[in-house]
Amino acid sequence: MISIMSKQRLQGKVAIVTGGATGIGAETVRIFLENGASVVMADVKDELGHSFAASFSSEKVSYRHCDVRNEKHVEETVAFAVEKYGSLDIMFSNAGIAGPLSSILAFDLNKFDNTIAVNLRGAAAFIKHAARVMVARKTRGSIICTASVAGSFGGCAGHDYTASKHGLIGLVRSTCSELGGYGIRVNSISPYAVATPLTCEALDMEDGEVEAAGHALANLHGITLKGCHIAEVALFLASEESAYISGHNLVVDGGFSVVNRGLPSIKN
Repeated sequence: MISIMSKQRLQGKVAIVTGGATGIGAETVRIFLENGASVVMADVKDELGHSFAASFSSEKVSYRHCDVRNEKHVEETVAFAVEKYGSLDIMFSNAGIAGPLSSILAFDLNKFDNTIAVNLRGAAAFIKHAARVMVARKTRGSIICTASVAGSFGGCAGHDYTASKHGLIGLVRSTCSELGGYGIRVNSISPYAVATPLTCEALDMEDGEVEAAGHALANLHGITLKGCHIAEVALFLASEESAYISGHNLVVDGGFSVVNRGLPSIKN
């Protein structure tokens, strides 16, 4: 059994976490529960999702099958959260796929469409339906999306993934400009390399291999970026500690994206 500690930073709040069965999503479900929230985890990995939800032995967590490409699934997941827990305060749109690592010269536009459908269109659908509930109920909600360092520059991921995450950051900024008038905050988190099941599968590597590859290019040494670190950032953006932060892309990369690797490093 997984114990639930009461830290109270999200006491009384209701959250949806997509991609909640594994990786960053699962770590976020765990930390949201530890901090007093009721959580609906949404995913397509039904066996893992039901098993993970059951491991908490709590009525405050539920699993819901949801393919984010299907707007009806999205709408029904939002309605389920409101019906079961009475509200929706936090929407963490975290579900995503890596897409293929292919040359633009051999680009498969059908695979591109699928990556965009999951990573960008799925987030847009959840922002739409979560915001509708928040606006109708006058909830000062927090909407958070998992972007990537690949959403800010090119060359560190496939073209499909890079384009989808650039678009997602733009969507966050654009929807922030509308939803701020309702007291709703919209932010994104851009992680550096994390050895999630998604990343490991996409690269055909074990956890240790992914982490070693990340270390080889990392700017910040002495620590390995884990899913729990990103979950802590999601907790911050979900809580009242970030009450006046909106439209922000919070980069969690240890300085990777601001360091020019073409210049020699300075050492004492």
